[in-house]
Amino acid sequence: MALLESIVDAVVLAAVNSVVDSLDDKDSVSLAQAASAGIARLEAVRFRALAQLNRHREGARSVAQEVALELSLVDNHAGALVAAADALTTRLPRTLNLMDEGKLAGFSAMKVATATAWLSDEDAQAVDALLEERIAGKNPDQVRKAANHAANTVDPEGAGKRADQHREGRRLTVRHGEMGVASIEVEDGPVEKVAAAYQRIDREARALRTGGETRTLEQLRADVALDLLLGGQGGASERSEVFLYMDLFTYLGLNEDPAELAGHGTIPAALAREIAMGGNSVLRRIITDPLSGQVLDLGRDRCRPSAGLAEFVRVRDRECRRPGCHRPAQACDIDHAVPWQHGGHTTDTDLIDLCRRDHRLKDEPGWTYHLATDGTLTITTPTGQRYDSTPPPLHEPRPAADEPPPF
Repeated sequence: MALLESIVDAVVLAAVNSVVDSLDDKDSVSLAQAASAGIARLEAVRFRALAQLNRHREGARSVAQEVALELSLVDNHAGALVAAADALTTRLPRTLNLMDEGKLAGFSAMKVATATAWLSDEDAQAVDALLEERIAGKNPDQVRKAANHAANTVDPEGAGKRADQHREGRRLTVRHGEMGVASIEVEDGPVEKVAAAYQRIDREARALRTGGETRTLEQLRADVALDLLLGGQGGASERSEVFLYMDLFTYLGLNEDPAELAGHGTIPAALAREIAMGGNSVLRRIITDPLSGQVLDLGRDRCRPSAGLAEFVRVRDRECRRPGCHRPAQACDIDHAVPWQHGGHTTDTDLIDLCRRDHRLKDEPGWTYHLATDGTLTITTPTGQRYDSTPPPLHEPRPAADEPPPF
Protein backbone atom coordinates (compact mmCIF):
# COMPACT_ATOMS: atom_id res chain seq x y z
CA MET A 1 0.00 0.00 0.00
CA ALA A 2 2.84 2.41 0.86
CA LEU A 3 4.38 1.79 -2.56
CA LEU A 4 1.09 2.53 -4.30
CA GLU A 5 0.63 5.75 -2.34
CA SER A 6 4.17 6.80 -3.28
CA ILE A 7 3.42 6.22 -6.95
CA VAL A 8 0.23 8.30 -6.75
CA ASP A 9 2.07 11.08 -4.90
CA ALA A 10 4.83 11.10 -7.52
CA VAL A 11 2.31 11.47 -10.34
CA VAL A 12 0.48 14.29 -8.55
CA LEU A 13 3.67 16.13 -7.65
CA ALA A 14 4.98 15.85 -11.20
CA ALA A 15 1.79 17.48 -12.50
CA VAL A 16 1.80 20.19 -9.82
CA ASN A 17 5.47 21.03 -10.33
CA SER A 18 5.04 21.39 -14.07
CA VAL A 19 4.39 24.94 -15.10
CA VAL A 20 1.41 24.09 -17.23
CA ASP A 21 0.53 27.67 -18.08
CA SER A 22 3.85 28.12 -19.84
CA LEU A 23 3.51 25.08 -22.12
CA ASP A 24 2.97 25.47 -25.84
CA ASP A 25 0.47 23.32 -27.76
CA LYS A 26 2.92 20.51 -28.46
CA ASP A 27 4.13 20.29 -24.88
CA SER A 28 0.56 20.42 -23.57
CA VAL A 29 -0.39 17.42 -25.70
CA SER A 30 2.76 15.59 -24.63
CA LEU A 31 1.99 16.19 -20.97
CA ALA A 32 -1.58 14.95 -21.43
CA GLN A 33 -0.27 11.81 -23.17
CA ALA A 34 2.22 11.18 -20.37
CA ALA A 35 -0.50 11.61 -17.77
CA SER A 36 -2.75 9.16 -19.63
CA ALA A 37 0.04 6.59 -19.75
CA GLY A 38 0.58 7.01 -16.01
CA ILE A 39 -3.14 6.61 -15.34
CA ALA A 40 -3.16 3.38 -17.38
CA ARG A 41 -0.32 1.98 -15.27
CA LEU A 42 -2.15 2.85 -12.06
CA GLU A 43 -5.32 1.27 -13.41
CA ALA A 44 -3.35 -1.93 -13.97
CA VAL A 45 -2.34 -1.80 -10.30
CA ARG A 46 -5.98 -1.35 -9.34
CA PHE A 47 -7.05 -4.34 -11.43
CA ARG A 48 -4.45 -6.53 -9.72
CA ALA A 49 -5.60 -5.34 -6.28
CA LEU A 50 -9.25 -6.04 -7.09
CA ALA A 51 -8.38 -9.47 -8.45
CA GLN A 52 -6.52 -10.25 -5.24
CA LEU A 53 -9.51 -9.12 -3.16
CA ASN A 54 -11.77 -11.34 -5.26
CA ARG A 55 -9.48 -14.31 -4.66
CA HIS A 56 -9.43 -13.64 -0.91
CA ARG A 57 -13.24 -13.59 -0.95
CA GLU A 58 -13.35 -16.70 -3.18
CA GLY A 59 -15.46 -14.86 -5.74
CA ALA A 60 -18.27 -13.99 -3.31
CA ARG A 61 -21.09 -12.04 -4.94
CA SER A 62 -20.73 -9.31 -2.31
CA VAL A 63 -17.29 -8.29 -3.60
CA ALA A 64 -18.81 -5.91 -6.17
CA GLN A 65 -20.86 -4.11 -3.50
CA GLU A 66 -17.83 -3.89 -1.23
CA VAL A 67 -15.78 -2.37 -4.06
CA ALA A 68 -18.63 0.02 -4.87
CA LEU A 69 -18.63 1.34 -1.32
CA GLU A 70 -14.88 1.55 -0.86
CA LEU A 71 -14.14 3.12 -4.27
CA SER A 72 -17.29 5.29 -4.38
CA LEU A 73 -18.60 3.64 -7.55
CA VAL A 74 -22.04 2.64 -8.76
CA ASP A 75 -22.71 -1.08 -8.44
CA ASN A 76 -22.71 -1.92 -12.14
CA HIS A 77 -19.33 -0.30 -12.72
CA ALA A 78 -17.87 -1.93 -9.63
CA GLY A 79 -19.07 -5.34 -10.82
CA ALA A 80 -17.60 -4.77 -14.25
CA LEU A 81 -14.26 -3.76 -12.71
CA VAL A 82 -14.12 -6.91 -10.59
CA ALA A 83 -14.99 -9.15 -13.56
CA ALA A 84 -12.39 -7.42 -15.75
CA ALA A 85 -9.78 -7.66 -13.01
CA ASP A 86 -10.28 -11.41 -12.75
CA ALA A 87 -10.05 -11.87 -16.53
CA LEU A 88 -7.03 -9.60 -17.03
CA THR A 89 -4.99 -11.29 -14.30
CA THR A 90 -5.77 -14.83 -15.48
CA ARG A 91 -6.88 -15.06 -19.12
CA LEU A 92 -5.64 -11.80 -20.64
CA PRO A 93 -2.07 -11.19 -19.41
CA ARG A 94 -0.92 -9.52 -22.64
CA THR A 95 -3.73 -6.97 -22.48
CA LEU A 96 -2.81 -6.23 -18.86
CA ASN A 97 0.82 -5.84 -19.92
CA LEU A 98 -0.22 -3.18 -22.44
CA MET A 99 -1.66 -1.24 -19.51
CA ASP A 100 1.62 -1.68 -17.60
CA GLU A 101 3.36 -0.09 -20.58
CA GLY A 102 0.89 2.80 -20.61
CA LYS A 103 -0.39 1.82 -24.06
CA LEU A 104 -3.95 0.86 -23.19
CA ALA A 105 -6.48 2.54 -20.88
CA GLY A 106 -8.43 0.58 -18.30
CA PHE A 107 -11.76 1.28 -20.00
CA SER A 108 -10.42 -0.19 -23.24
CA ALA A 109 -9.06 -3.21 -21.42
CA MET A 110 -12.53 -3.81 -20.02
CA LYS A 111 -13.83 -4.01 -23.61
CA VAL A 112 -11.47 -6.92 -24.23
CA ALA A 113 -12.62 -8.64 -21.04
CA THR A 114 -16.27 -8.26 -22.06
CA ALA A 115 -15.69 -9.48 -25.62
CA THR A 116 -13.93 -12.63 -24.40
CA ALA A 117 -16.12 -13.41 -21.39
CA TRP A 118 -17.94 -16.20 -23.24
CA LEU A 119 -14.77 -17.92 -24.46
CA SER A 120 -12.90 -20.78 -22.84
CA ASP A 121 -9.66 -19.88 -21.08
CA GLU A 122 -7.66 -21.30 -23.99
CA ASP A 123 -9.60 -19.31 -26.61
CA ALA A 124 -9.46 -16.14 -24.51
CA GLN A 125 -5.67 -16.44 -24.35
CA ALA A 126 -5.59 -16.91 -28.12
CA VAL A 127 -7.58 -13.68 -28.58
CA ASP A 128 -5.23 -11.98 -26.13
CA ALA A 129 -2.28 -12.95 -28.32
CA LEU A 130 -4.01 -11.80 -31.52
CA LEU A 131 -4.80 -8.39 -30.05
CA GLU A 132 -1.41 -7.65 -28.57
CA GLU A 133 -0.15 -5.87 -31.68
CA ARG A 134 -3.50 -4.45 -32.74
CA ILE A 135 -5.02 -2.46 -29.90
CA ALA A 136 -2.20 -0.39 -28.41
CA GLY A 137 -3.14 3.29 -28.67
CA LYS A 138 -6.64 2.57 -30.00
CA ASN A 139 -9.80 4.16 -28.66
CA PRO A 140 -12.36 2.05 -26.79
CA ASP A 141 -14.68 1.58 -29.77
CA GLN A 142 -11.82 0.42 -31.97
CA VAL A 143 -10.71 -1.98 -29.23
CA ARG A 144 -14.24 -3.33 -28.84
CA LYS A 145 -14.58 -4.04 -32.56
CA ALA A 146 -11.14 -5.62 -32.78
CA ALA A 147 -11.80 -7.80 -29.74
CA ASN A 148 -15.20 -8.95 -31.01
CA HIS A 149 -13.73 -9.77 -34.42
CA ALA A 150 -10.88 -11.74 -32.84
CA ALA A 151 -13.27 -13.63 -30.56
CA ASN A 152 -15.49 -14.63 -33.48
CA THR A 153 -12.42 -15.65 -35.47
CA VAL A 154 -11.09 -17.89 -32.70
CA ASP A 155 -14.45 -19.53 -32.00
CA PRO A 156 -16.83 -19.01 -34.94
CA GLU A 157 -19.17 -21.76 -33.74
CA GLY A 158 -19.57 -20.01 -30.44
CA ALA A 159 -20.95 -16.84 -32.02
CA GLY A 160 -24.49 -18.21 -31.93
CA LYS A 161 -24.10 -19.17 -28.28
CA ARG A 162 -22.80 -15.71 -27.52
CA ALA A 163 -25.83 -14.13 -29.20
CA ASP A 164 -28.12 -16.31 -27.09
CA GLN A 165 -26.28 -15.31 -23.93
CA HIS A 166 -26.64 -11.63 -24.78
CA ARG A 167 -30.36 -12.00 -25.42
CA GLU A 168 -30.80 -13.85 -22.14
CA GLY A 169 -29.22 -10.84 -20.42
CA ARG A 170 -31.95 -8.43 -21.55
CA ARG A 171 -33.00 -5.95 -18.91
CA LEU A 172 -34.74 -2.65 -18.38
CA THR A 173 -32.68 0.17 -16.89
CA VAL A 174 -33.38 3.71 -15.76
CA ARG A 175 -30.72 6.43 -15.84
CA HIS A 176 -31.44 9.62 -13.95
CA GLY A 177 -30.29 12.88 -15.49
CA GLU A 178 -30.33 16.47 -14.31
CA MET A 179 -33.16 18.96 -13.88
CA GLY A 180 -36.10 16.59 -13.86
CA VAL A 181 -35.25 14.23 -16.73
CA ALA A 182 -34.43 10.54 -16.91
CA SER A 183 -33.97 7.81 -19.54
CA ILE A 184 -35.46 4.34 -19.75
CA GLU A 185 -33.77 1.72 -21.91
CA VAL A 186 -34.30 -1.91 -22.86
CA GLU A 187 -30.75 -3.26 -22.93
CA ASP A 188 -29.79 -6.29 -25.01
CA GLY A 189 -33.35 -6.88 -26.20
CA PRO A 190 -33.99 -9.22 -29.16
CA VAL A 191 -33.03 -7.17 -32.19
CA GLU A 192 -36.12 -8.12 -34.16
CA LYS A 193 -38.44 -6.96 -31.35
CA VAL A 194 -36.51 -3.76 -30.74
CA ALA A 195 -36.58 -2.94 -34.45
CA ALA A 196 -40.32 -3.65 -34.67
CA ALA A 197 -41.01 -1.55 -31.56
CA TYR A 198 -39.05 1.38 -32.96
CA GLN A 199 -40.90 1.16 -36.26
CA ARG A 200 -44.26 1.28 -34.47
CA ILE A 201 -43.19 4.25 -32.33
CA ASP A 202 -41.83 6.07 -35.36
CA ARG A 203 -44.96 5.38 -37.39
CA GLU A 204 -47.31 6.69 -34.70
CA ALA A 205 -45.08 9.70 -34.05
CA ARG A 206 -45.07 10.67 -37.71
CA ALA A 207 -48.86 10.33 -37.84
CA LEU A 208 -49.11 13.04 -35.17
CA ARG A 209 -47.20 15.57 -37.25
CA THR A 210 -50.23 17.59 -38.22
CA GLY A 211 -50.30 21.25 -39.10
CA GLY A 212 -50.72 22.46 -35.54
CA GLU A 213 -48.18 20.13 -33.90
CA THR A 214 -45.27 22.02 -32.39
CA ARG A 215 -43.26 19.07 -31.05
CA THR A 216 -40.28 17.81 -33.01
CA LEU A 217 -40.21 14.28 -34.38
CA GLU A 218 -37.73 13.25 -31.66
CA GLN A 219 -40.03 14.65 -28.97
CA LEU A 220 -43.01 12.89 -30.52
CA ARG A 221 -41.18 9.54 -30.55
CA ALA A 222 -40.31 9.92 -26.87
CA ASP A 223 -43.88 10.93 -25.95
CA VAL A 224 -45.41 8.07 -27.96
CA ALA A 225 -43.08 5.51 -26.38
CA LEU A 226 -43.95 6.66 -22.85
CA ASP A 227 -47.68 6.80 -23.68
CA LEU A 228 -47.57 3.21 -24.93
CA LEU A 229 -45.78 2.05 -21.78
CA LEU A 230 -48.37 3.80 -19.61
CA GLY A 231 -51.38 2.19 -21.21
CA GLY A 232 -51.65 3.63 -24.68
CA GLN A 233 -53.77 6.63 -23.75
CA GLY A 234 -51.22 9.16 -22.66
CA GLY A 235 -50.89 7.44 -19.32
CA ALA A 236 -54.49 8.24 -18.31
CA SER A 237 -55.35 4.55 -17.80
CA GLU A 238 -52.41 3.79 -15.52
CA ARG A 239 -51.46 5.18 -12.11
CA SER A 240 -48.16 4.47 -10.40
CA GLU A 241 -47.01 5.70 -7.00
CA VAL A 242 -43.92 7.87 -6.84
CA PHE A 243 -42.72 9.84 -3.83
CA LEU A 244 -42.35 13.58 -4.36
CA TYR A 245 -41.05 15.46 -1.31
CA MET A 246 -41.86 19.16 -1.26
CA ASP A 247 -42.13 21.81 1.44
CA LEU A 248 -45.58 23.36 1.77
CA PHE A 249 -44.13 26.83 1.22
CA THR A 250 -42.67 25.61 -2.06
CA TYR A 251 -46.00 24.06 -3.05
CA LEU A 252 -47.77 27.36 -2.37
CA GLY A 253 -45.17 29.29 -4.37
CA LEU A 254 -43.91 31.19 -1.32
CA ASN A 255 -40.35 30.02 -1.90
CA GLU A 256 -38.37 28.27 -4.61
CA ASP A 257 -36.65 25.56 -2.55
CA PRO A 258 -36.04 22.47 -4.69
CA ALA A 259 -38.14 19.35 -4.15
CA GLU A 260 -36.99 15.75 -4.30
CA LEU A 261 -38.28 12.83 -6.36
CA ALA A 262 -37.34 9.52 -4.70
CA GLY A 263 -34.83 7.58 -6.79
CA HIS A 264 -34.06 10.61 -8.96
CA GLY A 265 -32.91 13.44 -6.71
CA THR A 266 -33.74 17.13 -6.56
CA ILE A 267 -35.95 18.84 -9.11
CA PRO A 268 -36.73 22.56 -9.54
CA ALA A 269 -39.58 24.00 -7.53
CA ALA A 270 -41.58 24.96 -10.61
CA LEU A 271 -41.42 21.42 -12.01
CA ALA A 272 -42.37 19.96 -8.62
CA ARG A 273 -45.47 22.17 -8.49
CA GLU A 274 -46.42 21.11 -12.01
CA ILE A 275 -46.19 17.44 -11.03
CA ALA A 276 -48.00 17.95 -7.71
CA MET A 277 -50.87 19.79 -9.36
CA GLY A 278 -51.38 17.11 -12.01
CA GLY A 279 -54.74 15.40 -12.25
CA ASN A 280 -53.46 12.06 -10.93
CA SER A 281 -51.52 13.45 -7.97
CA VAL A 282 -52.51 12.61 -4.39
CA LEU A 283 -51.39 15.10 -1.75
CA ARG A 284 -50.29 13.77 1.60
CA ARG A 285 -49.63 15.39 4.98
CA ILE A 286 -46.28 14.43 6.51
CA ILE A 287 -45.39 15.65 9.99
CA THR A 288 -41.71 16.47 10.47
CA ASP A 289 -39.47 17.39 13.36
CA PRO A 290 -38.78 21.11 12.76
CA LEU A 291 -35.32 20.90 14.34
CA SER A 292 -34.10 18.05 12.15
CA GLY A 293 -36.46 17.93 9.19
CA GLN A 294 -36.93 14.16 9.66
CA VAL A 295 -40.29 12.41 9.30
CA LEU A 296 -42.19 11.91 12.56
CA ASP A 297 -45.58 10.76 11.33
CA LEU A 298 -47.74 10.37 8.26
CA GLY A 299 -51.11 12.01 8.12
CA ARG A 300 -54.12 9.91 7.13
CA ASP A 301 -55.65 12.63 4.99
CA ARG A 302 -55.37 10.72 1.78
CA CYS A 303 -57.92 9.48 -0.75
CA ARG A 304 -56.77 5.87 -0.32
CA PRO A 305 -55.68 4.18 2.94
CA SER A 306 -52.33 2.35 3.13
CA ALA A 307 -50.38 0.02 5.44
CA GLY A 308 -49.14 2.11 8.34
CA LEU A 309 -45.73 0.92 9.47
CA ALA A 310 -44.46 -0.32 6.08
CA GLU A 311 -45.53 2.93 4.44
CA PHE A 312 -43.93 5.02 7.17
CA VAL A 313 -40.58 3.25 6.65
CA ARG A 314 -40.76 3.71 2.89
CA VAL A 315 -41.64 7.39 3.11
CA ARG A 316 -38.91 7.98 5.69
CA ASP A 317 -36.18 6.14 3.78
CA ARG A 318 -37.15 7.25 0.24
CA GLU A 319 -34.54 4.92 -1.31
CA CYS A 320 -32.53 1.80 -0.54
CA ARG A 321 -30.48 2.56 2.55
CA ARG A 322 -27.14 1.21 1.36
CA PRO A 323 -24.97 4.24 0.53
CA GLY A 324 -24.74 4.70 -3.22
CA CYS A 325 -27.90 2.74 -4.09
CA HIS A 326 -30.80 4.87 -5.33
CA ARG A 327 -33.51 2.29 -5.98
CA PRO A 328 -36.82 3.89 -4.86
CA ALA A 329 -38.24 2.57 -1.61
CA GLN A 330 -41.39 1.35 -3.37
CA ALA A 331 -39.24 -1.20 -5.21
CA CYS A 332 -37.35 -2.32 -2.08
CA ASP A 333 -37.84 -4.93 0.61
CA ILE A 334 -38.51 -3.84 4.17
CA ASP A 335 -35.99 -5.66 6.33
CA HIS A 336 -34.77 -5.77 9.92
CA ALA A 337 -31.44 -4.04 10.50
CA VAL A 338 -30.87 -6.60 13.25
CA PRO A 339 -32.19 -9.94 11.93
CA TRP A 340 -35.42 -11.06 13.56
CA GLN A 341 -33.86 -14.35 14.66
CA HIS A 342 -31.10 -12.41 16.44
CA GLY A 343 -33.39 -10.14 18.44
CA GLY A 344 -34.58 -7.64 15.87
CA HIS A 345 -37.95 -5.91 16.36
CA THR A 346 -40.67 -5.09 13.85
CA THR A 347 -40.71 -1.38 14.63
CA ASP A 348 -39.74 1.77 12.78
CA THR A 349 -36.54 1.86 14.88
CA ASP A 350 -35.36 -1.46 13.44
CA LEU A 351 -36.84 -1.56 9.93
CA ILE A 352 -35.09 -0.26 6.83
CA ASP A 353 -35.59 -0.34 3.09
CA LEU A 354 -33.13 -2.44 1.10
CA CYS A 355 -33.33 -3.39 -2.56
CA ARG A 356 -33.37 -7.14 -3.19
CA ARG A 357 -29.65 -7.29 -3.98
CA ASP A 358 -28.65 -5.36 -0.86
CA HIS A 359 -31.12 -7.36 1.22
CA ARG A 360 -29.16 -10.46 0.23
CA LEU A 361 -25.86 -8.67 0.79
CA LYS A 362 -26.75 -8.14 4.46
CA ASP A 363 -26.67 -11.91 4.98
CA GLU A 364 -23.19 -12.31 3.50
CA PRO A 365 -20.42 -13.26 5.98
CA GLY A 366 -18.61 -10.27 7.50
CA TRP A 367 -21.29 -7.65 6.83
CA THR A 368 -22.95 -6.03 9.85
CA TYR A 369 -25.75 -3.45 10.07
CA HIS A 370 -26.67 -1.17 12.96
CA LEU A 371 -29.60 1.26 13.00
CA ALA A 372 -29.31 4.11 15.53
CA THR A 373 -32.28 5.77 17.20
CA ASP A 374 -31.91 8.84 14.95
CA GLY A 375 -32.31 6.67 11.84
CA THR A 376 -28.61 6.51 10.94
CA LEU A 377 -27.71 3.13 9.47
CA THR A 378 -24.07 2.07 9.88
CA ILE A 379 -22.82 -0.67 7.56
CA THR A 380 -19.54 -2.39 8.34
CA THR A 381 -17.83 -4.27 5.50
CA PRO A 382 -15.74 -7.45 5.87
CA THR A 383 -12.58 -5.28 5.90
CA GLY A 384 -13.89 -3.22 8.82
CA GLN A 385 -14.77 -0.09 6.83
CA ARG A 386 -17.82 1.76 8.17
CA TYR A 387 -20.34 3.66 6.06
CA ASP A 388 -23.24 5.71 7.41
CA SER A 389 -26.58 6.29 5.77
CA THR A 390 -29.11 8.77 7.14
CA PRO A 391 -32.42 9.64 5.48
CA PRO A 392 -32.11 13.23 4.23
CA PRO A 393 -34.39 15.74 5.99
CA LEU A 394 -37.50 16.85 4.16
CA HIS A 395 -36.46 20.44 4.76
CA GLU A 396 -33.61 22.37 6.31
CA PRO A 397 -33.67 22.31 10.12
CA ARG A 398 -35.40 25.41 11.47
CA PRO A 399 -36.92 26.75 14.67
CA ALA A 400 -40.28 25.28 15.53
CA ALA A 401 -41.92 28.70 15.28
CA ASP A 402 -41.10 28.83 11.56
CA GLU A 403 -42.64 25.45 10.84
CA PRO A 404 -45.35 25.82 8.18
CA PRO A 405 -48.79 24.42 9.00
CA PRO A 406 -49.42 20.82 7.85
CA PHE A 407 -51.52 20.02 4.81
